[in-house]
Amino acid sequence: MSRGVLAVLFCAVALAAAGRGRTKGASTLASEFPEVQTPLGRLRGSVLQSLDGRTIYSFRGVRYAQPPTGDLRFKPPVPLNPWDGVADATKDGARCPERENTNETSEDCLFLNVYTTKLPDSTGNPKRPVMIFLHPGAFYLFRGTSDLFGPQYLLDEDIVLVTLNYRLGALGFLSTGDSVLPGNNGFKDQVMALKWVQQNIASFGGDPDNVTVSGYSAGSISVYLHMLSPMSRGLFHKGIAMSAAVQSIVIKDPLQQAKKQARMLNCPDTSSEQIVNCLKGKDAIEIAETLPQFFEWGWDPMVVFGVIVEKDFGDGADRFITVDPTEQLLSGDFAQVPLITGTTKDEFSWKALEILYNGLAENMTENYETVFPISFIYERDTPHSLEVSRELRKFYLQDKPITNDSETGLGQAYSDSLVIFPVDRAAKIVAQKSSAPVYYYHFMYAGRYSWVYTPGTETPYGVSHHDDLIYLFYISAMFPEFVKTDPEYTTVKRMTKMWANFIKHGNPTSEKTDLVNVDWKTLDLSNPAYLEIGSDLTMKQGLYYQERMQLWDRLFPLPTSTSGARRKSKRVQKHQSQRRHSL
Repeated sequence: MSRGVLAVLFCAVALAAAGRGRTKGASTLASEFPEVQTPLGRLRGSVLQSLDGRTIYSFRGVRYAQPPTGDLRFKPPVPLNPWDGVADATKDGARCPERENTNETSEDCLFLNVYTTKLPDSTGNPKRPVMIFLHPGAFYLFRGTSDLFGPQYLLDEDIVLVTLNYRLGALGFLSTGDSVLPGNNGFKDQVMALKWVQQNIASFGGDPDNVTVSGYSAGSISVYLHMLSPMSRGLFHKGIAMSAAVQSIVIKDPLQQAKKQARMLNCPDTSSEQIVNCLKGKDAIEIAETLPQFFEWGWDPMVVFGVIVEKDFGDGADRFITVDPTEQLLSGDFAQVPLITGTTKDEFSWKALEILYNGLAENMTENYETVFPISFIYERDTPHSLEVSRELRKFYLQDKPITNDSETGLGQAYSDSLVIFPVDRAAKIVAQKSSAPVYYYHFMYAGRYSWVYTPGTETPYGVSHHDDLIYLFYISAMFPEFVKTDPEYTTVKRMTKMWANFIKHGNPTSEKTDLVNVDWKTLDLSNPAYLEIGSDLTMKQGLYYQERMQLWDRLFPLPTSTSGARRKSKRVQKHQSQRRHSL
């Protein structure tokens, strides 16, 4: 198989061996070990260096919840107890079990990292704005560690950065749909981290009253869900949701998924109690490594785990999501905070390579009515499903067999179904319903590096999913660290300045530079516009890929009634008004 396909298909393998690029920025100056006193206890960190040479005070492997092991497996996270002495925060904590595991993997993985360039001292507290980043990985891959999301680029700006792990796969997102295992524990881990920031970030020079929750792909879905969740209200003040939204992310029949997981590990599946009790006795890594068995055709569906709409079981337990996310967005009952959202130019176009280079094209052609709903994630075995499959085949493939000539159309179908349509829809709804600004973008910049390369070459395969992260974070597990003479340096400085402007002020172009020299207009559906981020910044009228989006809008019309969504209470309205006033 080509390097290009391997780059993403087996990205967990590629990322397991961290540090393939230059690691100057990740080196620690052994003579400096800064310490901070938090409300829970004292932490000793280390020192890194930013792209432009600033000193970064780094506190890695900081626990934000009790280990979710033993009796706490499949339970919501439990707050930490205070500790005595000085806890070591000089290196990343363990990564959560996933499909591919290493010696650094452990079920005891609820750690976060904090990075800043100015700590409180005798002169006062800098109270810098905070960015929390929720990592991508389809809820079953990756981590928030410094080899994937290093601070060396963003920390040339005056912000505090927090990255974190949350439980993955079945360990984080399995549910039996009842009170035995309500689910959403990975999202509840994120809520616990947001609470930790509120309670502790001032110790690191951060401002708990100016917090931006950001994320990519699965992390972006998480951002939208935190905007919706009653558990997350008041814990953040702005959002950045990159390359994903909430369409097709609800698990409709969680019990069937739990039964399937149980059977994979030879557990009984006749009751929720039997499922959970048996799975609690299995090794965490053994559970995580069953992930490929959820794929039904090739490596599809890419979305295996998602969010559960939790029922009220009368036990007083906190519920993360209580209404269908799209219906709740339509009702306007969400945290109306300033939002940046958008996509890359090509997103999941590389999925076409997976089909063409692995002998799956003929099977997809002959069985498209069965395969398309799996690959593009919509309802199955209904008259509507058949209609959708036929329309997609006609639009993207011109009713022709899938061959090498189908690469572009098939790639667009994957991109649109998995990312671009959900983001386009969510951005429009939020722009219409929210009193806060929405900033919409299309990332078009093609540098020398990518998460996917054209087969047999060193040439990036378009501008793929994750490629914009290359210019926000130093990803030492995959790429070299940029320097000032690199052509990518300009895009790094441009992206980090806009993101930092937003994190500080709620406006990504509030502070102009030679590189940030446009006014990024907010998304107004009466006169829509978006920012094209390429070799330059350009405001574009209209919205991108609208002919394709009109197809999806027609095939999946919005509900005409939001009776299932909660009406916004006076209390919520008042809370939102107070929060907007404080921004």
